[in-house]
Amino acid sequence: MKVVQYVDALETAGRALAVAAGEAGPDAEVPTCPGWRVRDLLRHTAMVHRWATDLVVHARTTYQPDAGETSLDGQELLACFREGHAGLVAALRAAPESLECWTFLPAPSPLAFWARRQAHETTVHRADAESALAAGPRPVEPLVAVDGIDELLIRFHGRSRSRVRMAEPRTLRVRATDTGDVWTVRLSATEPPRTERGGRASGPVDTELVGAADRLYLVLWNRLPVDAVTLTGDEELARVWRETSGITWS
Repeated sequence: MKVVQYVDALETAGRALAVAAGEAGPDAEVPTCPGWRVRDLLRHTAMVHRWATDLVVHARTTYQPDAGETSLDGQELLACFREGHAGLVAALRAAPESLECWTFLPAPSPLAFWARRQAHETTVHRADAESALAAGPRPVEPLVAVDGIDELLIRFHGRSRSRVRMAEPRTLRVRATDTGDVWTVRLSATEPPRTERGGRASGPVDTELVGAADRLYLVLWNRLPVDAVTLTGDEELARVWRETSGITWS
């Protein structure tokens, strides 16, 4: 995906998040984030958006702590979220391709990093807001979903801090039926997962997850249960993924 596509995805997801949050109301529980209500989701995402905006606008080249979450609630909180989201979209659209600022994952450029990261941050939290509604999370565009699976498996879980480990070497295949994309994830007891992109969707593996790209995206981000896709092979691997794959930011 190109930077403009990421920013478009960020804009679309943020607007949908606000609509879902408004429909659910601030007191509604967020099933995908146990212990959170919609107000907690809005406060968190509003903080993240403003933090990223500050890094981009001021070209901060070292890590800067966030400014903390707002205490606003109700309609004022929803307005605060909308304002911060719009500010981030505007900042990314105005940023030069030569932008230099702090990042925390490999990327072609800092601008590409922040556009991608905030597109997926907001898309996942859009699903959280929609999980507070009876209809549940709406589909994610296949192009966005495939890119998000790449970011999660290759970038986030390619880091040494990934906690996904298996006592014995195991191999997971993830196959998107609608796009034809395939990921092969090799797990061990001592190393972070190693993901290979592409290749054939055949050959022996211990566990395979098969489904539409958007369902796989939300399952791997632990926003849908694993039975939202088709699992074959060792169910233990899927259990370990759900219990240990959560991303921590500290």
